[in-house]
Amino acid sequence: MPLPIGWTLAVLAMSLFGSLAAWQWGRAEQKEAMLAETARVLAERRAQPLASAGDAARAQTYDWAAGDGEFLPAPAILLDNQTRDRQPGVRVFRVFQPVDGAPLLVELGWLPVPGNRAMPTVAPVTGRQHLSGLLVPPPSEGIAQAAPAEQADGSLLVIALQPDELAQALELPTLAPRLLKLDPDQPLGYARDLDVLPNTLPPERHIGYAVQWFGLAGAVLVTALLLTWRSRRGARNGR
Repeated sequence: MPLPIGWTLAVLAMSLFGSLAAWQWGRAEQKEAMLAETARVLAERRAQPLASAGDAARAQTYDWAAGDGEFLPAPAILLDNQTRDRQPGVRVFRVFQPVDGAPLLVELGWLPVPGNRAMPTVAPVTGRQHLSGLLVPPPSEGIAQAAPAEQADGSLLVIALQPDELAQALELPTLAPRLLKLDPDQPLGYARDLDVLPNTLPPERHIGYAVQWFGLAGAVLVTALLLTWRSRRGARNGR
């Protein structure tokens, strides 16, 4: 292969690997910042009103919140493909109407799903409630898309939490852009925690992948330099 073509391919490969490495490193920094902000909020626990969940300007931030209200008689939302202690399951959400502000999704916890994929039945929550917990953005939607699937008990099975789409499916005028991860100390719901990175890669994994991509870019450079040296050496010896 002529050296110019070889070096063009090598530069393209190094650019690709470098871009992937930079993306992984950026994701690690984003998640580290997310964990640091969450740790600060949980340490301070300065409760904001639940109405702040509807503040679009804070849609990507984290707050401790508390307030009164009632769960609406709307179907439960089951977020699919959620593991806990290496067991498959779903995370259960219900719509809560605070005294002030827009209705919001409240995570009640995790339930297992058996091998036959029979979805759990979620009991309604009635009466006035005082809730507290961590306001968070919805988990990343990923690339998979699917409409909510109605289950036998009326609950909706989803693979992503999209407030606008869910509001339409639930026949609600709106849903707050942030959801409430219910305080695990409250005697309500199912097994849960305040982990903001469930079922996703931690920062250290992203850093590991970034190092691998940087390593591949370096390997391409070393290989290109070695082949260039051999090619030129062979050309000199052939004279």
